[in-house]
Amino acid sequence: MSLVLYYGSGSPYAWRAQFALEHKALPYELKLLSFAAGDTRKPEFLALNPRHRVPVLVDGEFVLYESNAIVEYLDEAYPARGAPLFPGDVKTRALVRRLILEVDNYFDEAVDPLIRQAFFVKPEERDADKIARGRQALADEFALFTGAMRGEFLAGPLSAADFALYPLVAFGKRCEMKLPDLGFDALVTPGIAAWKRRVEALPYFATTIPPHWRAA
Repeated sequence: MSLVLYYGSGSPYAWRAQFALEHKALPYELKLLSFAAGDTRKPEFLALNPRHRVPVLVDGEFVLYESNAIVEYLDEAYPARGAPLFPGDVKTRALVRRLILEVDNYFDEAVDPLIRQAFFVKPEERDADKIARGRQALADEFALFTGAMRGEFLAGPLSAADFALYPLVAFGKRCEMKLPDLGFDALVTPGIAAWKRRVEALPYFATTIPPHWRAA
């Protein structure tokens, strides 16, 4: 077994792949790429992923990109390692996949304007209306995910759905570094706040925190 994960510090999609590796208790090597240095556009990385995005997983001679595909691959390729990330019967597994799609198609869309305003727009050029609309969209998504929860975690047992959502929630919270009036905690429902604490209590959680977040 020679698993290598190419990632960028703070990438929520790479974070979900590392969650899966840790959850499955798989030995792996991390290859940290610098977005600022253009590492994802260098020929050696483009040979792994021509779309120049992280994460990329290398398992021996097999190369795979796209975070959701990586998580599901790890679950199927190493079924004896850790609890399944797509647990339960066919209906529960379908629910996990639906929740992941909702994260990528709806929650991501809600939080993205806030991330852009916080980290990619100069302070003097930030759009208050976009931030206000982003806050409302995020509040709406938190309410929807709260209503969809089936237990202590999104689908009941801990699953790939939790690893899909958590990094984007954490990134939303981090926007307060640049947008101190965001009031992120006021948008989070009690159910999501409790779920967030449960994810953060996982024994391997600290290992997955993006390196530059630890240094902040």
